[in-house]
Amino acid sequence: MTITATGRPAEGTPLAAGLQDPVHDAQTCFRAIMDVMARPGDRRLVNTDGLTPPSPLTPVAAAIALTLFDYDTPIWLDRPLMTSEPVKAFLRFHTGAPIVSEPVDAAFALVADPEHLIPLASFNQGSAEYPDQSTTVILIGQEFDRGPKVKLEGPGIKDFTAFSSSPVPPVFWDQAISNSRQFPRGIDLIFAGKTNVAALPRSTRITLTEA
Repeated sequence: MTITATGRPAEGTPLAAGLQDPVHDAQTCFRAIMDVMARPGDRRLVNTDGLTPPSPLTPVAAAIALTLFDYDTPIWLDRPLMTSEPVKAFLRFHTGAPIVSEPVDAAFALVADPEHLIPLASFNQGSAEYPDQSTTVILIGQEFDRGPKVKLEGPGIKDFTAFSSSPVPPVFWDQAISNSRQFPRGIDLIFAGKTNVAALPRSTRITLTEA
């Protein structure tokens, strides 16, 4: 694929299609994301019919991106995504979101290699006055019910619930625990699985229960 300086494909160069029904599909995906943000540890199915984004962007991650990203949401991409011109062209064309080089400047971060995720503290943590300005980090290629188990407590959870997802770095859950202790500051996490999505908002209290 040949990419022009604007991020659009050169004339005659195919670009991966976006959502089949942009309005309806984005609304459905948005509801799924809001559901899992309101109910940490739960999972919701994401419709990806007809969505074939360039690798290493997955259909579920692409659906989330096309739902949440727009001209006013600067995004940060990890190295596998940042070095893929087709991925950058796809995101620019379908969302218009500006791509930034520093994670602290991003409203959203897409991570295709979550096993080598940079420290969560590298992202915008928000401020006491504007906690909503923190980064939302989206981890791609997640497999639920694998890896260390954590106990989740807090808003949207009756008593407590168990959660696990992989791959993540060995220090990930320690960092996630530190992140939640900053509330109302701190980042939000979205886990993009093969067909489902899950989330951990910064208000969730996390306890590591298994090494």
